Amino acid sequence: MTNLPFPIVFEDEFFLVLNKPAGMTVNNSDTTAGIQTVQDFMQEYLGIKLPQGFVKSEEYSDEQAFYERAGIAHRLDKETSGILLVAKTVESFSALLTQFRERTIKKSYIALAHGKVMQDEGEISAPVGRLPWNRRQFGVVAGGREAKTLYKIKNYYKSPVAKQKEILTLLELFPVTGRTHQIRVHLKYINHPIFSDFLYAGRKVQRDDRNILERVFLHAYSIQLYHPITKEEMYFIAELPHELQSVLDISEKVEIE
Repeated sequence: MTNLPFPIVFEDEFFLVLNKPAGMTVNNSDTTAGIQTVQDFMQEYLGIKLPQGFVKSEEYSDEQAFYERAGIAHRLDKETSGILLVAKTVESFSALLTQFRERTIKKSYIALAHGKVMQDEGEISAPVGRLPWNRRQFGVVAGGREAKTLYKIKNYYKSPVAKQKEILTLLELFPVTGRTHQIRVHLKYINHPIFSDFLYAGRKVQRDDRNILERVFLHAYSIQLYHPITKEEMYFIAELPHELQSVLDISEKVEIE
């Protein structure tokens, strides 16, 4: 049995729910040579291999994707921790993808954002696309893909970074769409970038943040879905990891007015 470097929140014969740690890349790519990814662990743990004689179709099929992605049904950024769904069979993989396409899967994230977000809850609707001048980053750009994020405020804190002397907002966010870097880009767009976000918080700000926290304060907290085979409604959570909770513990809570 493969020893996994992350907890399994749930597992049955059809799919499993992982709690991915920050710092681990989900899928293999040209840039992950020599680095163990979630995909590597799942290939070994589940024994998922491309069947002999399998013929790739011209259209990218769910079956082909299942083998190429070792059953991983969606993505999380390397520095984002939390809930990740992995299918064990082609049938369950296809059923999970259908739920993502039809937006019946409901996810929530926890983020600590710079500044005091004023509305108790709200919606950010702005198209997200790759920046033409920096292919590593995304932004709100004309011609980007439709993107919508709902949010609600959980608490305010005084920043633990002494020189900042600002209020931070702890948010629960509910992405309606699933664009790359969507939550990070949307919070940057409303001038409340995520604490310790090396891409979107600004060079000096993120440098100070990273003296406190060496990863982006973004965690995939919960997921609600239908079982891919039995159709039973299911709900899973992954509590904040220690390194994120410790930032809140050293930050003075401010009463919500």
